Amino acid sequence: MDPRSEVVIRQKDHLQGRVLFINAPNDQLLNHLDSDIQSYIWTWNYADYLSFEKNSFNRHFGIELPEEIFDQVIVFIPKSKELLNYILDQISSNFPLNTQVFLVGEKKGGIERAAKQLQAFGKCIKLDSARHCQLWQMSLGIIKEKTSLEKWTKNYEIQINNQIIKIIALPGVFSQAKLDVGTAVLLPYLDQVKSGKIADFGCGSGVIACYLANLNKQNYVYALDVDAFALRSTQLTFEHNSIDSAQFTILPVANFSDAPTELDAIVSNPPFHQGIHTHYDVSENLCKKSKQHLKSNGELWVVANRFLNYPILIEQNFGQCKVLADQNGFKVLYACV
Repeated sequence: MDPRSEVVIRQKDHLQGRVLFINAPNDQLLNHLDSDIQSYIWTWNYADYLSFEKNSFNRHFGIELPEEIFDQVIVFIPKSKELLNYILDQISSNFPLNTQVFLVGEKKGGIERAAKQLQAFGKCIKLDSARHCQLWQMSLGIIKEKTSLEKWTKNYEIQINNQIIKIIALPGVFSQAKLDVGTAVLLPYLDQVKSGKIADFGCGSGVIACYLANLNKQNYVYALDVDAFALRSTQLTFEHNSIDSAQFTILPVANFSDAPTELDAIVSNPPFHQGIHTHYDVSENLCKKSKQHLKSNGELWVVANRFLNYPILIEQNFGQCKVLADQNGFKVLYACV
């Protein structure tokens, strides 16, 4: 059981009616609540969504609040301060005054900072401090007009060879404010990628996917990510760069096994962070399983931190792995079926 869930269970007597759990951990928290609590989960993590579905929990996947009516809200704080502001904006523009809003998080995850953000929306008290976590309660004291999605985005331009791409990124999305170093190292090599059906695994704000779609109008790009905010950002990036909708598909995936097959190429700056924690399973699975999703002579292109063991994993599964670049702490890796 996640320690944040344990703290909520300790204070479950404060819960009543229809309760919306926002960004809840993927565990059995809901099964430990009193039977008269009607619980509903809003998540933007597709892997968690599928797990909640398997457990028959009421759930919603996306970047907006579900349309149902709720009596109370529990927010499990995200890593991003700006994403928490977005969530609180959603709450304060959709719920009536005096709605009880609870905020829970780990101390190392920034709960004390998050509690200060919460105080701007109403009177707060700390209900509990245990398991290296805190639980806060607020009575919603203000009603706001909903902020437009446009105002939550950060926009910047990059130039690769003769291409200028405008990036549109929502809160919480990797490299929201500027191009990350790994992608910057990878992009100059992507004019060598085999054309055809290409998957960008972990598409983020759509930098790689958009570049590949612009590079060759015959390319068909699958933009894949676990995060709903990343998928919407990629959609916005494609729209702002006038990419024909017939040239791409944006898909939520729980892991690489959900990727399309019969691909000509897979390109990835694979994720290895989930919230404040480091997880290598997803990116290691990419190295191990990608060959099964490629056509004969299909290609794998990966950029990764120099210290990670991806070259070994790729070589074990492809029989070879070329290091095309090693700069600024990152390696560009290539393998062919």
